[in-house]
Amino acid sequence: MKSDEPIYDARTLGAGKTMILGLQHMFAMFGATVLVPILTGLSVSATLLFAGLATLFMHFVTGRKIPVFLGSSFAFLSGYFAVKAMAVNAGLTEQQGLVYASVGIACAGLLYLVLALIAKAIGAHKVMRYFPPVVTGPIIIAIGLNLAPSAINNCSKNWPIALVAIVVVIVCNIWGKGMIKIVPILLGVLASYLVAALTGNVDFTAVKEAAWLGLPVAGENTVFSLIGNTNGGLLVSAIITIVPIAFATMMEHVGDISAISGTVGKDFIDDPGLHRTLIGDGVGTAVAALFGAPANTTYGENTGVLALTKVYDPLVIELAAIYAVVLSFCPKFAAIITAMPAATIGGVSIILYGMISAIGVRNVVENQVDFQKSRNVIIAALILGLAIGIGYSKAGAIAFQIGSVTISLTGLAVASIVGIILNAVLPGRDDSFAEKPNDKLSASLGKY
Repeated sequence: MKSDEPIYDARTLGAGKTMILGLQHMFAMFGATVLVPILTGLSVSATLLFAGLATLFMHFVTGRKIPVFLGSSFAFLSGYFAVKAMAVNAGLTEQQGLVYASVGIACAGLLYLVLALIAKAIGAHKVMRYFPPVVTGPIIIAIGLNLAPSAINNCSKNWPIALVAIVVVIVCNIWGKGMIKIVPILLGVLASYLVAALTGNVDFTAVKEAAWLGLPVAGENTVFSLIGNTNGGLLVSAIITIVPIAFATMMEHVGDISAISGTVGKDFIDDPGLHRTLIGDGVGTAVAALFGAPANTTYGENTGVLALTKVYDPLVIELAAIYAVVLSFCPKFAAIITAMPAATIGGVSIILYGMISAIGVRNVVENQVDFQKSRNVIIAALILGLAIGIGYSKAGAIAFQIGSVTISLTGLAVASIVGIILNAVLPGRDDSFAEKPNDKLSASLGKY
């Protein structure tokens, strides 16, 4: 076999090299995966556990045909923050708000199953025409813009530490080679964290007190803790706030599966089928949310590693998933992650959130959305205007009463619903992008 030929069967490499490749995939996903619980307040240990389990389930449901890793999704961050704010306004704690947000995430995961059923019945490409780039692109742009202020607030706590993270991420992303270019977020976090530790800006007390072994899931962080003690209005608001975001992440899913197909040279949308990958992603997200972990998404970082190593055997990804599960049972490791300074998080996330918006722009440009058409301008304008306008308004949401229950809709939820409906009803809809999905759709949130 020539050195530049793809290796689909890792057994030809031997056990040692295969295990090292698995570690490489774990490090590729690690920086972005643990950043989501750090930003939201979710459990790092539960995040690692269910990222690993969701990945293994995805491989099971797809017949071990696709080398894909499921890590934390950034798309739902704005939903988490919005529901936490609603909880505080309702007299609850932010941690309780996270539990209500998890209910919304679980429902979003179930929406994947609905789309999977429809895709199986009528064909994946016919479904996609209802979620074109003129809708998903502006939604993604709005997600990044709504998150940006929180990054600045974190940076302002120690700008020198934040700047270390920013500079390292930029240098690795622009001038890095091989794995360095693939894991700039991880390297930015490590460099900034190290500088913070050396300058006395990190409190390691919790790390010293944490045990080496422990359970990754706490009962009070699970959805089941709401049984018998539920705020109905907040529950409905959380679901309505978060579920619409799934329409953008499902298109992200299609793009990432297309990107992996292009990398490996196999059409995974046809075999094992988009309905199977949606089931894997949806079930993985729903179950993770029930136990207090964030939503999952297919990870572009690991696709980059596939392209770099040319080893496409799903076994190496499965090993990375197993490593993540093992790490989830180490509270001391989770404490090290949780001790990370806010400025480090801010430095990394200011780039990350900006990238999210930039990816939305790229999604629109690469799919050649025609803004000479008035309908497209109106759709994009209303999505951005509603998402950002409501988000930055004094109330931060639109609230209304249904009986004795108060329902709150965030700007992003309103914008998503309005955009999808307008695209469906306004004349002149362009369905051509759905005829043949390609690697342009790989512009997705999970890549960074």
